Amino acid sequence: MKISFSIFLILLSIPLLSMKNDKPAYRIFNAKGHMVDYKDLLKVANRSDIIFFGEIHSDPICHWLELELTKDLYAEKGHNLVLGAEMFEADNQLLLNEYTSKMIRKKDFEAEAKLWPNYKTDYAPIVDFAREKGLKFTATNIPRRYAVLVNFHGFEGLDSINAMERGMIAPLPIKYPDTLECYASIVKNVGDGMPAHLTANLGKAQAIKDATMSHFLMKSAFGEKTILHFNGSYHSDNYQGIVWYVQQAIRKTSFEPKILTISCLEQENVDTISKEDAAKADFIIIIPSSMTTTQPPDPSVMMSLPPQAKPEGKPRETSPKSETKGKIDSDKSESSDDDDD
Repeated sequence: MKISFSIFLILLSIPLLSMKNDKPAYRIFNAKGHMVDYKDLLKVANRSDIIFFGEIHSDPICHWLELELTKDLYAEKGHNLVLGAEMFEADNQLLLNEYTSKMIRKKDFEAEAKLWPNYKTDYAPIVDFAREKGLKFTATNIPRRYAVLVNFHGFEGLDSINAMERGMIAPLPIKYPDTLECYASIVKNVGDGMPAHLTANLGKAQAIKDATMSHFLMKSAFGEKTILHFNGSYHSDNYQGIVWYVQQAIRKTSFEPKILTISCLEQENVDTISKEDAAKADFIIIIPSSMTTTQPPDPSVMMSLPPQAKPEGKPRETSPKSETKGKIDSDKSESSDDDDD
């Protein structure tokens, strides 16, 4: 009997030792700092109306979980699910519509759209899933050139754009809560080791992006379908940024939607979380800081003036579009999928 019990204890200890020596790719915590499972996150997501997935742009685990959440929500909601993303600017909506509706080929979409350097590895799987299932996908972000105008000239810089161009941004004038931490901290850090062209207007440039993403997100399906929006975590952390603008818009309606926020962060120990980090969102996905990375867009390039708008004497900057286009042009070997209708 004693031998049998000893064998039982040994067998019991094997999985425990395996867990101790395991290297988890991520852990999920709720806002109370308790470790939970993906199924817990999915359960809440299925009950939510607007879901903000705050990613780390260069982290492959974030992008994989975004795709998995998209698939699982679709399994539950079908075509009552609408997708939206910071990674697509409003002036690319027509191209995005044409591609997801199977009107144009993959290679034509990728050649003409303004895509981030990590599009093919990180966002194409989600867009292709939307195309396969016929899901609506909204390009929510402001065209970069208009955010740049605000960065250099404040909101007054938008006075020069015409009515058609204004259709690609949030209705003006927008509220600017300059005391909100997400904007106040940006302004405070300007000049503190940041590129010279990132002026004190950077907080306003961030706000016009958040307001525009909120505008198109709400316009796409608010009150009718579940919205899953992908954005950098800074745009929705602490329920600020886009979330703040969405909440302002909701107050003007009779709806009381359930908003869910997800944030990602990297740290050495994935088995613990600070109270400060736990408070950033409803669910926090912690990924090892040693995780390999993909190629994100360069923030300094994203907020630089287009060549024709640069003041004299300023050096020309390389845009993400030109980098991506060069990558596409160099890839002459298209797969058979690129020729699909």
